[in-house]
Amino acid sequence: MGKQLRLDKYLSDMNIGTRSEVKAWIRKGRVNINSTTCKKADEKVDIDKDLVTFDGIRVIYEEFIYLMLNKPQGVVSATTDNRHKTVLDLLADIKRKDLFPVGRLDKDTEGFLLITNDGDLAHRLLSPKKMIDKVYFAKIKGKVTNNDKEAFLSGISIGEDKPCLPAKLEILVSDDISEIKLTICEGKYHQVKRMFEAVGKEVIYLKRLSMASLNLDSTLELGEYRRLTKDELAELKNITNT
Repeated sequence: MGKQLRLDKYLSDMNIGTRSEVKAWIRKGRVNINSTTCKKADEKVDIDKDLVTFDGIRVIYEEFIYLMLNKPQGVVSATTDNRHKTVLDLLADIKRKDLFPVGRLDKDTEGFLLITNDGDLAHRLLSPKKMIDKVYFAKIKGKVTNNDKEAFLSGISIGEDKPCLPAKLEILVSDDISEIKLTICEGKYHQVKRMFEAVGKEVIYLKRLSMASLNLDSTLELGEYRRLTKDELAELKNITNT
């Protein structure tokens, strides 16, 4: 037997309507389970086996959702915020209440962000033990040098009890405004900015390019998102399960 849900929750989770609207429609006989009209909102539905229709149209239940978002600046990585737009506010056609961002990007940081309702996968991705790589592109005020590269690789101190784990710094442009790619396997608060502050430089633009096996889809404009493909999800789960 698969996971079972109340019929009204099943339908409201799939954006058919609010819980109260769905209950009213069920009472009016607009919902069938396995071709039989059901008028009980608390009827249990097996999400793997039962066929549910609303007004004759099948409603397939998605237990878990996995979204790749190209986060724009000015949006906070939170589920709710009283002052600022959140990343969930960008999900125009997906109204699940259980979605959340995996980790966070600063308000002024752009780029890859995974949004899901799979708490187990999120926990594994964020676990320090897994040492999941995250790659950033940044523009730096100040000339980034090989000395910085060596300092990052040896583990730089940002004022905490322990120094950062070794990080791979790739210098793309070394000038008054430098351009770099940085690979880190931690998620300390403002980590990239603090790492460059520790070598006397300032991050003026920051974009996350990838996390684990997932690379930001270059076709996604800022604020756009898409579902992960089956292959992307399989590879991601494979990495986090090892």
